[in-house]
Amino acid sequence: MPQQPNRRRTETLDYMQSMLGQLRTMAEAERCDMLAYLIEMAYVEASDIIRGERPLRIKGEQRDSAAGVAFEPPGKVKFQ
Repeated sequence: MPQQPNRRRTETLDYMQSMLGQLRTMAEAERCDMLAYLIEMAYVEASDIIRGERPLRIKGEQRDSAAGVAFEPPGKVKFQ
């Protein structure tokens, strides 16, 4: 009997989160503070997705506005 897509996705996200936790520990042991921080952010993001607090994907405009970055599609250059 094949696994349901949601169950497989959850298992994959759980595995990714576990690997991120190990990578964070390794980065901290090597005193790579910025790398450890970025890995921690990915770990937290995976946790949020698993709990259903974040969508799996977001549209470009939402992603860029959430980051506070103005998005311009390629080929459209604004001159001031």
